[in-house]
Amino acid sequence: MATAEATVEDVPKKRSKKPLLIGLVLALLLGGGGFYATFSGMILGGGSEDHATEEDKVPGPLTGIAFVPLETIVVSLGADSGSEHLRFTAQLEVADTAEADVTLLAPRILDVLNSYLRAIDTASIEDPQAMARLRAQMLRRIQIVTGEGRVRDLLITEFVLN
Repeated sequence: MATAEATVEDVPKKRSKKPLLIGLVLALLLGGGGFYATFSGMILGGGSEDHATEEDKVPGPLTGIAFVPLETIVVSLGADSGSEHLRFTAQLEVADTAEADVTLLAPRILDVLNSYLRAIDTASIEDPQAMARLRAQMLRRIQIVTGEGRVRDLLITEFVLN
């Protein structure tokens, strides 16, 4: 019997789940408190303190921007293309302080665009996915002609193959 009593005494007692339960409750309370403090704006300045109406959220006037329209360019395409001509019209988004400078340089810009559109492969013009690449190439050339900081973007308003 001595051996039976020794084996019963060697078995470890079950651990209490009380510390685990207390830790879980504290974690939930601290997480909830942190959420409330952030949401209410006590921490990080977030939250819903500003209960502005729709009328209060009207955007202000656009300033510092102007658009310079470019003349329409018609480029004849090669015999290997499915179309005969490309009709291209665009506007330049410029800083309003540079509008007069860019308007003055419009003939030079048209020359650069005309030269570029005539030089590229007709397959790239006809590819519908190439528009972003063509726009980026043309914008970069325009920015080189006008100088950095004057032209922000090239807006293609007409790109017709016929």
